[in-house]
Amino acid sequence: MAETTLHIAGRQYAITCRDGEEAHLAHLANLIEAKAKVAVQGAPGLTEVRTLLFAALFLADEVNDLKREVAGRQARLDIDSDEEPAARAIEALARRIESVTQRLAGTPAAS
Repeated sequence: MAETTLHIAGRQYAITCRDGEEAHLAHLANLIEAKAKVAVQGAPGLTEVRTLLFAALFLADEVNDLKREVAGRQARLDIDSDEEPAARAIEALARRIESVTQRLAGTPAAS
């Protein structure tokens, strides 16, 4: 196990983590720190707990927005996949029309 110190909202937090996770945790702490700064700028004089609460709410709001975006994209992908059989049928029909056209013109059909 590894130990690392995270700096968030003017405080240091010593934590234990799995070996190799220190950089990832530092990155996460930077995300929290950025939101804590936004909270303090919006409401100076917040207590440490309220600063961290608002940082958590800001992050939760972002996660929620991203989940909605992913769900919307997934719904669009589902709609697109419903159109796949129709697209394949149109392509097959186009190939048949091309084959008939080439036969009428007296040229061999392409495969």
